[in-house]
Amino acid sequence: MTLWQRLMTPRSVAIVGASADPSKTSGRPVGYLLKHGFRGEIYPVNPRASEIEGLRCYPDIASLPQAPDVALILLGAERTQDAVRELAARGTGAAIVLASGYAEAGEAGAARQQALRAAAGSMRILGPNTIGLVNLTDGITLSASGALELGQLHRGEIGLVSQSGGILGALLSRATARGIGFSKLVSTSNEADLELADFIDMLADDPATRVIALYVESIRNPAAFLRAARKAAAAGKPVVAFKIGRSESGAQAAASHTGALAGADRMYDALFEHAGVLRAQTFADLLDMPAALAAGRHLDGKRVAVLTSTGGAGTLVADSLGLAGFDLPAPDAATAAALRALQEGAQAVLDRNPIDVTLAGLQPTLLRKIIRVLLDSASYDALVVIVGSSGVGQPELMAGALRDSMGEGGKPVMAYVSPHAPAAAEVLSRYGIPAFHAPESVGAAMSALRQIAVTHEATAPAQATPLRTPLRTPLRTPLPTPLPAGSLNEAEAKALFAHFGVPGAREQVVHDGAGARRAAAALGPRVALKLLSAKITHKSEVGGVALGLDPDTVEAALARMRADVAAHTGRAPQAFLVQQMSGGVAEVILGVRKDPLGTALLIGMGGVVAELVRDTVLLFLPDDGAPPSRETVRAALQRLQTWPLLDGYRGRPKADVAALVDAVIAFAAMALALGPRLVEAEINPLFVREPGQGVVAADGVAVLR
Repeated sequence: MTLWQRLMTPRSVAIVGASADPSKTSGRPVGYLLKHGFRGEIYPVNPRASEIEGLRCYPDIASLPQAPDVALILLGAERTQDAVRELAARGTGAAIVLASGYAEAGEAGAARQQALRAAAGSMRILGPNTIGLVNLTDGITLSASGALELGQLHRGEIGLVSQSGGILGALLSRATARGIGFSKLVSTSNEADLELADFIDMLADDPATRVIALYVESIRNPAAFLRAARKAAAAGKPVVAFKIGRSESGAQAAASHTGALAGADRMYDALFEHAGVLRAQTFADLLDMPAALAAGRHLDGKRVAVLTSTGGAGTLVADSLGLAGFDLPAPDAATAAALRALQEGAQAVLDRNPIDVTLAGLQPTLLRKIIRVLLDSASYDALVVIVGSSGVGQPELMAGALRDSMGEGGKPVMAYVSPHAPAAAEVLSRYGIPAFHAPESVGAAMSALRQIAVTHEATAPAQATPLRTPLRTPLRTPLPTPLPAGSLNEAEAKALFAHFGVPGAREQVVHDGAGARRAAAALGPRVALKLLSAKITHKSEVGGVALGLDPDTVEAALARMRADVAAHTGRAPQAFLVQQMSGGVAEVILGVRKDPLGTALLIGMGGVVAELVRDTVLLFLPDDGAPPSRETVRAALQRLQTWPLLDGYRGRPKADVAALVDAVIAFAAMALALGPRLVEAEINPLFVREPGQGVVAADGVAVLR
């Protein structure tokens, strides 16, 4: 048997530490297995009981009649390790460890967790500190979650993997109340062995799962997560993730601005985007988005019809959709005429959207015809139906009419239930119609459908033929050999960037006023004078930058700068940089961000206001991957709010975007080539000139291990 089969469809289950008292946590699992229809062998293990729930109870693991496919261990942490060792020796396929007191409990717990994993040998471990797993497809409950007390658990096509056991139960109970069905639910918790990526990989192969939902605390193995998420995408199974800890930005301003602009949570954004994972922005979205995706309908555009018989609720949904970027066009002439023909004698308002019709008496035949007209209309890509008071009173009638008129596949149909009526929403969901209580949920669910469609449109050709266009004008300057460790000074950093194809400004290193005068004469007419130091990267904060100088003023400026920097730092500088004054249509910041998740490239509005404006995007750079394609980089630039400044905003000159794209790809190539040696790197500003004139790095930071 495969690991998946042993965990999800075991033929035999041992419950080690089972209690005969069903009021105890350890007394629940046997009862849950029987209640929800498990047909395999159940082996309770407890030396103080002879029988539990009518089943023979075994005094110890050695007494079991055979090695179970899976064991649920309900012992305390101090006894669990021995049980794991014994089960492994018997040939058990996997053990689910519920005990706490492991890595979540500090250093001693972490050592206990390592010992637990070692005791398992080749046997796989789910947990510890887990609540277990539930296979609703086959009615197999390997869990002690109190949510399994619920009478009717809905089977569905959403697979849930949660790094929190309590959240697994919370989502199961919420989904049950709303009529939303799951296929499998897994709590990975401490992940001593099996982790998030393992179950994404397994669910990608599960024919009963159409959508994968994730509750994420942290991703311990980003490379495995990427592989699993891509496998799910290739299988046509969307992945929706809700990541907690968003308020802990983790941004530490180190040698560059990039640390402050690309905090830990934004790294998750970049990783999810690169993996094709949809990010749920709220906890409610973690049910709403998968529920919409599991309906299996495709949203081909952004035009939505809102059908309502109550104006206020229709306006709420319209606002939510509008804020999410959707269009609500009024019915075209043919659609309006078809609707009027169905509303004989009624005062329907059909020249706007929401489309307010009379549904008096909730006539199913009339409702089916109206819905069919809207779904057949060339003006709309999706339909939202407001289920008002009459529909809430007869939910089966409303749900049946909606289901019958939708047909197989086709345009998405959703329902917004107003007034609040959980029973009506539950009926609609069971009929295959995503139903929501909050108007914002409609916008989030529709956005998830659209994002999946756009991703498919954008990535299909690129996956088939990845584009790696060479740079138009690569520069090659001598690479420092060997590369120094620690912070490079500005001149060294820009020489490194130039080696990979990012041109820098013309400049000279000087040590005194006479040298500065000669350099200014060679580089003029106007130059910048900068402190040159590997230790001080924020030069302007210590008086280390002077602009607009010429040969006649640069000597005095150098003397003042030496005195100012000495006053700020207690040490007079010995080296300076004289640089040709540069400028351009726009100033851009490029940065490399590294953290435990991996490496990301930051692109955004640069200059001294970079941290104030905070207009940036992140592109994830997998360690084993290639630099991003030109299409990917250009799309990232177009996501900036300040993109119009690069594109000729209000008559301004356009920027050399092609050269900027080259520079971004070159910077990414540098980050990948240097690998773990590169701690951080930044260009700010990178001046982008007019078309055909290229880009120039006016400042640079690099830190190497």
